[in-house]
Amino acid sequence: MQRNDANQISIFEGLRQAVTDFGLLVKFKLTLLVLFSAVMSYAIVCEGAVNWGAMLLLAVGGFLVTGAANALNQVLERDYDRLMPRTANRPVVTGRMSVSTAVLLAGIMALFGISMLTVFNPLTGFLGTLSLISYAFVYTPMKRSTPLSVVVGAVPGALPLIIGCVAYEGFISPTAWMLFALQFLWQFPHFWAVAWLADEDYKKAGFFLLPSKNGEKDQTTGLLSFVFCLLMVGSASLSFMLGYVGAVATSILVLLNVYWAWQCWQLYKTCDRMAARKQMFISFMHLPLSLIVLLVDRIW
Repeated sequence: MQRNDANQISIFEGLRQAVTDFGLLVKFKLTLLVLFSAVMSYAIVCEGAVNWGAMLLLAVGGFLVTGAANALNQVLERDYDRLMPRTANRPVVTGRMSVSTAVLLAGIMALFGISMLTVFNPLTGFLGTLSLISYAFVYTPMKRSTPLSVVVGAVPGALPLIIGCVAYEGFISPTAWMLFALQFLWQFPHFWAVAWLADEDYKKAGFFLLPSKNGEKDQTTGLLSFVFCLLMVGSASLSFMLGYVGAVATSILVLLNVYWAWQCWQLYKTCDRMAARKQMFISFMHLPLSLIVLLVDRIW
């Protein structure tokens, strides 16, 4: 009886570890953020008249494609992940999951995810494929060679917003470009704040992701983050002038971006960890709040 109990506990623990490892492989929290962007863009273009079956299909397909890209990223970077404490426990790095298993899972997720996106229309499937390839096979290897990799990585990072629009509309509309611009520009002050805080870790693995010369922690990061926040102010204002966003929503977006710009300016002035941390935490609030504001603007 005790042996059976021990076997059941062992099976349960193994299953729990497998689920945990799968979550780590697909970067579950990051993938949920990507899904949120795609689902919100779908809801924005359909002006709240949501087909819940279609939204579920978009969410599952997007999850699988994003998970596949993240899994391939970990396979390609496994030798570098083991050099950084924050990534050293990933399943491929530790050997809890073999490279072949991770690649197989990535392939299965990519196949089913792209197939689900293609159900909407071929363009949606193509954009999902483009996002996966550009993230895993262009952005990932560039991270060790140039800080410009952040620019390249911002493209697949913002494509989910276009994918959500195209899934409903069937083409890349001005609204899709507006949403793409929002998340494309948002990623720079967000990611540079993250890179500032994790700079020591990144450098151990040979990643120099800050925009300054030689990747040093100087005023360049805060200054460029400030500039990109101002570009978001310009983007919001342009969307209003073109008639895509109402006056109230535009005012809220501008205030959000100005507040974030002010915090980026603090990083420029002080170059300290606390300012970078505040810049990062504001980014976590900024994107979902901006998308919610745009959704409410479209519904009302």
